[in-house]
This record gives sequence, structure tokens and C-alpha cells, in this order.
Amino acid sequence: MSASAREVLDPGRLNRALMARQLLLSRSDLEPAEALSHLLGVHAQVPNDPYVALWSRLEGFGTDMLSRMLTERQVARIALMRSTLHLVTADDALALRSFVQPVLDRDLYRNSTHGPAVADLDVDALVAEGRRLLDATPLTAGELGALLQESRPDRRPVSLAYAVRNLVPLVQVPPRGLWGASGKPRHATAEGWLGAGGDADAADPARVVRRYLAAFGPATVKDVQSWCGLTRLRDVLESIRAELVTFEDDRGRELFDLPDAPRPDAGVPVPPRFLPEYDNVFLAHENRERIIPDGLSFAEYSRTWGFFMSARGGILRGNLLLDGYLRGVWRASRVRRDFTLEVDVFTRLSSPQETAVAQEGERLLALVAERATSAQVVVREAKPSAQ
Repeated sequence: MSASAREVLDPGRLNRALMARQLLLSRSDLEPAEALSHLLGVHAQVPNDPYVALWSRLEGFGTDMLSRMLTERQVARIALMRSTLHLVTADDALALRSFVQPVLDRDLYRNSTHGPAVADLDVDALVAEGRRLLDATPLTAGELGALLQESRPDRRPVSLAYAVRNLVPLVQVPPRGLWGASGKPRHATAEGWLGAGGDADAADPARVVRRYLAAFGPATVKDVQSWCGLTRLRDVLESIRAELVTFEDDRGRELFDLPDAPRPDAGVPVPPRFLPEYDNVFLAHENRERIIPDGLSFAEYSRTWGFFMSARGGILRGNLLLDGYLRGVWRASRVRRDFTLEVDVFTRLSSPQETAVAQEGERLLALVAERATSAQVVVREAKPSAQ
């Protein structure tokens, strides 16, 4: 098909493709490890986020499932795409880290705070010592930095620890990340904690890009680059162009996709979905019109509606999808053992919509407030903040 004759996919079609591939059209019967593999992991900067992310996507998911997988070292929390923490399978941890390692290198050496502090160090010696210390026992960043500074007294411990974090694949070990537990972030090397297994070809850029398209496509080159933080990926997509199909979005940008991936009609219904504070569904594209109204960034959206979408004081905050689009925020608050799910929507709801949101909210409360004495859902219409 010539470029001029490519089929155009408008934001509605792209939204439904994203919903289907992100397991948000209907809950999947995949096992959690299978879902994490398909999704290329889930965002994990906030420890409880992966639980809500998987609950929204999987039939019968319970918090104990993921906690057990963490303690049994089947999954791990590790800095990956965009240099942020993700929860991935043990098989994917080292492969994806190898794929995005240039992002971590750039983050370190171009960092105005930490880059100058390590620029003239013997980095190989620093890495070797960091590995030795972390293989002996999991350490916090503060503990690691203090130990590394003993032989480098002229360097800031925080920068030394940051360098090891970026140069060595490190995982955060339990109890950090367990549901209902707490603990300082302690790190171990991924090889020491998970073992050195895995598919040697899993880090091949073409293979990772195909997996990205399966989870997030159709996508432009810039979309793929925004998801992972890497640059210059056009050559990778060109190298597999013959295996792919291409479309255009409504602005004429070329979209790449897998031939047999789902691309539902824009009219396919999407039930309300409660997603965590951060979710890869919002972070995987350069152009976010397919899920965030008007293509706004999180910061712009937050300013428009007067919400700071963040977790504070142990209170869960998250985002609500209505008809596949970001249309509200939620938080679960409690007084002693009485829980309230507060849902603020940015659009007027019909009676059936409000009922559907409330019912899904009750299911969410069964997850986040399983030991509550009482639990209620409050759905209200939010007003744009004064600019």
C-alpha cells in the first residue's frame, strides 16, 4: 500500500486498540506473570500501584498473588524505561535493563547533580565494589553511599550510590513492594537476587519493539522512543518494516503495527476502569490524545482540574477511565477502619454511568479495604479550577 493510500486511524480507533492490548476492554484470564510479560511490566514508582494496575486487568486477581511472586523472586522492581521503577518478570528484568541501559547512562552522566561527581572516577572499581557490597547484603542507597565513600572521602555518598544504581542492574527487595507491608528501599544486584538466567536474545531491540507494539501499538517512532527513553529507534523499525503494517493518524503521522494485533472499532464499549496514580497506559506515547483528552500532559490535566495526582500520607490516588479516556481521579481514604472511595469525575455522568462507576468502585474497595469495618463509594462531579 502506498503512503498516500494508508488507512487513517483516528484517536477513537487508537484508543480502542490501546484498551484491547492493555487488557482494559475486559478483564483477562491470564496469570499475573503472563500479563506482566505481555505488558512489558507495570509502573512501580509507588509501591501499591502494580496491584491496582493488575487488578484492573485480570480476572480473579488478589494482592496475595503478587506479594507471593515478589517474595519467591518471580518478579522484581527495577529501574527500566525512562529510568523509572517498573515491576517485571524475573525473565524480563535483565533483558529490558540491557535494552534501556543507554537511558540510565545518559541519566547519570548528564545529570547536573551526580554527573560531575563521578566524571573522573574509576567507574569500573566503583561498580565492582558496589556489586560486592550489594551481593553480600541488601542495602539502602544511604548505606551503600556511606560504604562507598570510605575509600572516596572527597565524593558525596548520594552520588556514589546513584552511580551504582544507574550502572548496575539493581532490584528493590521485599518487604518493599509487598501489599500491606512497609520498609525502606533496599537493593540487591539483579543477578544475585534473581539469578543470571533468561533469554540471551530478549534484549534485541527489534524483539523489544515488536513486544511494545503488541502492548501499546499502533505507534509512531516517537511513541516508542517516549515509552522507553531511547532515541534513534527509526532504524530498528525500518529493519522490520516488512513484518509490519502501517497506518496514519489524523495528523498524517506514520503508525507502525503488528499485522494480527487487535484494532477494534471506536464504538466498542469500554467499562469504567480504576487505574493507579501512574500507569504505563498514560506514559507509553509521545502523543497522548488516544487516552488523555486534548492530548494534555499529566501536569496540564492536573492544573486544569485543580488536582495534584500523587500519593500523600499513605493515601492511594489514582485515575479513572470512562469510555476509555482519562475522565477523573480517585482516592481511598480512611478513618480508623472506615474507608471511603472518593471519585471526582470531570464530566457529567448519566445515571447508568454513575451506577457503573459506583459498582466498579465497590469492587476496588474490596481490594484496597479488605479489612474495613465499613466502606462506601462517593461519586461527584469536579469543576475546573480557576486559571
